[in-house]
Amino acid sequence: MTGRHTGGPGGALLRDRFAFGPLEDGEALVEPILGSWEANMDHALTRSPIDVCSSRGEDSVVLGNLGVVRVLAVNGGGPGVRAREGDLCLLMPFGRLDRFGYAELAYAYDCPGTIGLLAERSKMDARLLLPLPDGTPYSLSQWAAYGRYFTAWDNWQKAYGCWRTQVPDSDPADHLVFGWGGGVAFAELMLAKRAGFRVAMTAGSDERVAFLREHGITPVDRRRYPDLSLPGRRERADRDRQQRRRTSVRAFLGLVDELSDGHGVALFVDNIGEPLYDVTLTALAREGVVTTCGWKAGMRLSHLRGAESIARHLHVNTHVWRLPDSPGIRDFMEADGWMAPKGSDVVYDFDQVPELADDYAAGRIGSYFPTYRVNPL
Repeated sequence: MTGRHTGGPGGALLRDRFAFGPLEDGEALVEPILGSWEANMDHALTRSPIDVCSSRGEDSVVLGNLGVVRVLAVNGGGPGVRAREGDLCLLMPFGRLDRFGYAELAYAYDCPGTIGLLAERSKMDARLLLPLPDGTPYSLSQWAAYGRYFTAWDNWQKAYGCWRTQVPDSDPADHLVFGWGGGVAFAELMLAKRAGFRVAMTAGSDERVAFLREHGITPVDRRRYPDLSLPGRRERADRDRQQRRRTSVRAFLGLVDELSDGHGVALFVDNIGEPLYDVTLTALAREGVVTTCGWKAGMRLSHLRGAESIARHLHVNTHVWRLPDSPGIRDFMEADGWMAPKGSDVVYDFDQVPELADDYAAGRIGSYFPTYRVNPL
């Protein structure tokens, strides 16, 4: 594989055999069916923000911590084990938990000894396997996007709850929720729309603009603001580049004013990070919330603490969700139809995974829900 994909993230992937020991008590042997390609896999391949191999003390890592698997065997049972042989299950990406059930280390990422779904067979803690609902009307492809939805559910609950502590009585219809583009942001804005908010989100292609409009989200064509991102270090002395950015920022903020009746964004879903963070804060309304559960393009941020305090801006940061909440989120998705829209995914074969890695990194995938198929159903 690596011979065809040099120079990009896909080149860090190697098709090889690996061995693992017999099932220990409470472990399950699984056959991955569909895996979801996530930003954490891109981070692992680019070794940024951390080198997961060095962090784990391992020479190689089998990635893939979100997807649908078939259970082949379960050794023992015990509290929290729901899966049985033959079940189709969702993998919950929890490595090490804190005392409240939140993830400190992520499965098949920075947690040592965990084996991901980029393998024809794998073994894992059976407590991490959440069976699909019996008779579900939704396809495996729709369920394979659950990681973005579970993450969005948790982040939205926290962000909306924080916003309501300062704005307890105002009608959501008078307020704008905005998101920089992405699958998690899309799922979160669908929750905001259900709660009655105005919703808008950026998109960078005709396909994605049409997709957002089809689902009741006001699309903001990112191509209209070509210089919105913060210039890189080499460009910061370029006065022309700085002027172009000021032009793009001014136009974007003008649109936000139109969409929010001049008040700004009540809740801003920003999973991008440093390149757009100053724009996020400028666009934020008084008593607004900036909320994030990812860091696609920069983890290190800075702001004026006094200005944020005076504006009563709340900053919400979440990661994954709480493991005990997983069945409830699954059941909410099933009951309310809050799912990846039918046909919105794109599937790569197992042999094409290096190509998927490169296409994701280069922004060549039109879908918000890229997946890879490991074994047939």
